Amino acid sequence: MSEEFAPKPVIGGLGRKLIQAKLLSQEQALEATEAAFKQERAFISYVVANGLVDSTAISQIASQEFGIPLFDLSSFDNTFLPRDLIKVQTINKFHALPLFQRGNKLYVAISDPTNQQALEEVKFQTRLVTEAILVEEHKLSSVIGNYVSKAELASLGSLEDASYDSIDIESDESDKTGTGTKTDDDAPVVKYINKVLLEGIQQGASDIHFEPYEKTYRIRFRQDGMLFEYASPPANLAPRISSRLKVLSQLDISERRVPQDGRFKMRLSNNRAIDFRVSTCPTLFGEKVVMRILDPSSAQMGIDALGYEEFQKKFFLEAIAKPQGLVLVTGPTGSGKTVSLYTALNILNTIENNISTCEDPVEINLPGINQVNINNKAGLNFSTALRAFLRQDPDIIMVGEIRDLETAEIAVKAAQTGHLVLSTLHTNSAADTLSRLISMGIPSYNLATSVTLIIAQRLARKLCAACKTPITLPAAALKEIGFLEEEFAELKLYAPHGCASCKGGYKGRVGLYEVMPITESIAQLIMQGGNAIDISNQAIKDGIWLLRKSALHKLKTGLISIEEVSRVTKE
Repeated sequence: MSEEFAPKPVIGGLGRKLIQAKLLSQEQALEATEAAFKQERAFISYVVANGLVDSTAISQIASQEFGIPLFDLSSFDNTFLPRDLIKVQTINKFHALPLFQRGNKLYVAISDPTNQQALEEVKFQTRLVTEAILVEEHKLSSVIGNYVSKAELASLGSLEDASYDSIDIESDESDKTGTGTKTDDDAPVVKYINKVLLEGIQQGASDIHFEPYEKTYRIRFRQDGMLFEYASPPANLAPRISSRLKVLSQLDISERRVPQDGRFKMRLSNNRAIDFRVSTCPTLFGEKVVMRILDPSSAQMGIDALGYEEFQKKFFLEAIAKPQGLVLVTGPTGSGKTVSLYTALNILNTIENNISTCEDPVEINLPGINQVNINNKAGLNFSTALRAFLRQDPDIIMVGEIRDLETAEIAVKAAQTGHLVLSTLHTNSAADTLSRLISMGIPSYNLATSVTLIIAQRLARKLCAACKTPITLPAAALKEIGFLEEEFAELKLYAPHGCASCKGGYKGRVGLYEVMPITESIAQLIMQGGNAIDISNQAIKDGIWLLRKSALHKLKTGLISIEEVSRVTKE
């Protein structure tokens, strides 16, 4: 139906009374009626909420005009409100609250005596005779808000499992502002959040997103690199959820205007604890909270579990076994760079090595390694930490990320003076990494003599072994993907199907790698000022697999799907 023929809201009885009492003009009443209609809320609720008319003044006029006595709702004991008589959604929608029942008569609090639809709806749901009690709008809104909030908290009642209440979370529960004390009203929220965190861990999520919107609230898990909706708790619980998460993370719960970062540890057993890195960001309808789940066991799963081909693994182990040199891991956010670096550190973490790392922030705690958390506000950045490391008799240094020329220069010099340096860069390929460092200002001759290995990597979702479906493609399609004719015979291609044990046909992730050692030919090309294309072509001649070829190999063996090859390598 077009807007021209859509029904137009008309000024109701109470609106006309307010015009007659000169509390509203005709224009104001019409605008308020139309706005309330669009927002699907009661006229009187809109008028009071927007400060157009005083709530008490409206109630007194309504009482005189309609002959209904005005009741002071603040004197009523809300603990005696009848429960479960009507749906919470009905109370919210019609702005009417049952107060008490006598025999077959139910007394219903309303602020608008013309709201007969509310009384009829309550009568229909309860099969009782309804009688209106006039109350002030602001008091009714307050009581309904508390009633609905408690009802929705009770709806989380499936969380009464004691295991959710006794989780050991290591954080400072005594909030500095004095508002971090856990009350009985907060107990269901505490249990709910504990349940969300546990299920996030159990489902293998890497991140949990808590997202407030105008009328809804959404919790999403990032599993295998993709976001899935986990739950939609009531929207009005948003402040309590964000406050609880901030208390756990030792953040200031009174500050909602600026982003904050924190962390806490959840101890699952004597042998296993999970770290959570927490970030808050003020949005239009509240604070969005994103939690990164950091499982220390991921750094100890071993190099064989990462998905390297045998010759790639050999290049990697040879590079980190050298006493000096610069090993760089590159790729976009979420491509597994941190796990690769920690895997290397775990291999190198012996009593003979002095290992120091500077990270922003430290993601996984490794005993035996000196880890420094970057704090830019205090003046502790990557270059400052690196300088300090070089005065601490280091053997191995790990820099979380090379972001500027100063950090790059120190890392290169450290690699040239007898130290093994590991770091990351945000570039798309191994060859692009060299071009990026040169464009930052590092002389090409320094790169040729300091960099020993560059790894570009991505993470692709693995097909579920239980339900993947074999597929056949015509020769033209196989050629377009990148296969050679001689490979057609040994191809085993599969597509995702979906079953109870996976998400949309995928379960887990595997790494795709471009492992490029700096060979003599590549070093000469760097010295001659070769660009990224020249270096890539030379790497191919040297037998290096680029990301696309690594992806096609995983596809050929039935480990990933064609869709994942296209999504991850984007060629």
